[in-house]
Amino acid sequence: MSGLIEWVIGWAQSPSGTLALLFIAFAESSFFPIPPDVLLITMALLRPKEAFWLALVCSIGSVLGGVFGFFLGWVGGRPLLHKFFSDDKISAVKTAFEKYEVWAIAIAGFTPIPYKVFTISAGTFDIPFRPFLAASAASRSARFFLVATVIYLWGEPMKALLEKYFNWFTLVFVILLLGGFIIVKPVMNRHRARNGSQAPSN
Repeated sequence: MSGLIEWVIGWAQSPSGTLALLFIAFAESSFFPIPPDVLLITMALLRPKEAFWLALVCSIGSVLGGVFGFFLGWVGGRPLLHKFFSDDKISAVKTAFEKYEVWAIAIAGFTPIPYKVFTISAGTFDIPFRPFLAASAASRSARFFLVATVIYLWGEPMKALLEKYFNWFTLVFVILLLGGFIIVKPVMNRHRARNGSQAPSN
């Protein structure tokens, strides 16, 4: 993980940095483990006047990557899910999506909860594409433009803070990312237990 983070940050001063940001944002929405925020923050600190442009690039890449993840799930997600998860767990996730579809996607798009899990699952469980696209565009843009606004308004102080405590920021961000996976499990278990208690007995 640390090596991947260093590789991502290494693109910040490259002439192809903006293109790399677009690609990493795209890839993170379907398979890549490092959030594009790491590169976005670094590039925005180096080029604060371009912070909003970089946020737009990041948003476009992420939404397009989400669409790719959606169609990946739509085409081949179900066999992949059955390979790694039990039928009961898959059923619980499907039920949760049917009940909370747009809100689940929007929350995952804005928070450290892994967005890629929801993009692929949305396609797998046939979530309507237009609500999925709207929720993805709104939540991902809100997240990246919030980062850009912070850098634009407090660029230099944030730069000094990140230079001093960068390892800690990285550690916290990774913990939050991994914590997102942990959060999903009990929520699904509670939903499954509630459905089981409401099921009619024979």
